[in-house]
Amino acid sequence: MPDLGRYALEVGFAYAATLILLLTLVGITIWRGRRVKRALQAAEGRRHG
Repeated sequence: MPDLGRYALEVGFAYAATLILLLTLVGITIWRGRRVKRALQAAEGRRHG
């Protein structure tokens, strides 16, 4: 890791916040995708009896 001098703490927090936000977005996307897939399968099941 490069020497960040006085701003090492701020840069570290920025990296951590970015990583947390990205992981949150990926998690929400996966969760919503699974939920929509279950709803679609249920709708398809009702349609075909």
